[in-house]
Amino acid sequence: MIALIIAVILDKLIGDPPHWPHPVRWMGTFISHLERRWNRGKRRKLRGTAMVVAVLLAVGGASLLFVSGAYFIHPAAGIAAEAVLISTALAQKSLKQAAMAVYEPLKQENIQEARRKLSFIVGRDTEQLAEPEIVRGAVETVAENTSDGVTAPMFWALIGGAPLALIYRAINTCDSMVGYRNEAYMEFGWASARLDDLANWVPSRITSFVMLMVNRPEQFSRKEGWKILWRDAKKHPSPNSGWGEAAVAAILGVQLGGINYYKGIISDRARMGAPVVMLEKQHIVKTNIIMERTVLFFLLLLCMGGILFEMARAWS
Repeated sequence: MIALIIAVILDKLIGDPPHWPHPVRWMGTFISHLERRWNRGKRRKLRGTAMVVAVLLAVGGASLLFVSGAYFIHPAAGIAAEAVLISTALAQKSLKQAAMAVYEPLKQENIQEARRKLSFIVGRDTEQLAEPEIVRGAVETVAENTSDGVTAPMFWALIGGAPLALIYRAINTCDSMVGYRNEAYMEFGWASARLDDLANWVPSRITSFVMLMVNRPEQFSRKEGWKILWRDAKKHPSPNSGWGEAAVAAILGVQLGGINYYKGIISDRARMGAPVVMLEKQHIVKTNIIMERTVLFFLLLLCMGGILFEMARAWS
């Protein structure tokens, strides 16, 4: 718990400086190397599963060895090592910065630059988007990645320390690189996508509940906000991503989802929430505030759970 608290503080203050070494970049390099060699020929589903296993063994083994060595030197060194490693699995500051990079040009009425900045964080086509659609892209990104990028690695870090937090990040990275439903990755990325769904199932739902617990809906009663969450979360094609998006839509009183284009191909996503108010640039700032409150309370919730678990174990 001490390492996790320090890690959250480190991520909030420092984030991911672009020129610093980062485990996720190393994971990406390793995944790319294996994908180029193994994503060919027959039995691609089996090869893709072997890739995930190889990545997880490498990441888990290296992190466990590093942390164990640090604890062998001194408990304080072990806590420090875990805190640093866990912080690399978190993305609260970088996620906020990415969203604000879209907000700032909108604030200056520079829609071309806002479209360009949005293209860095979403896969959809952004060249023709109007301001409300740009805002929607930024809001959806923060809403979905509050769990994937922050609370889910926190959840696994409390259970298994830095090694499990980095294993989660490796699963997430595999999914983001090869977990696509297209001809190239349908079979090879199958294991990555299924494992990512499994790893995010519990954290995504807890995160959405925390969102509505600590952020009062602006246009609805809290009871109506819960109804929107339960009604819309399962509409998303991902079994987990819809929970954060539905919660944020309920809190802001906006509608998320709708028509997206990917390399010119239309994709009609399920609508979440109700369009009581139109999306505007200030909703990007509000979504960042929702994320920050959620992360703080999620941390407190994890610490309380950890303390109760230790008390129960001591009494047993």
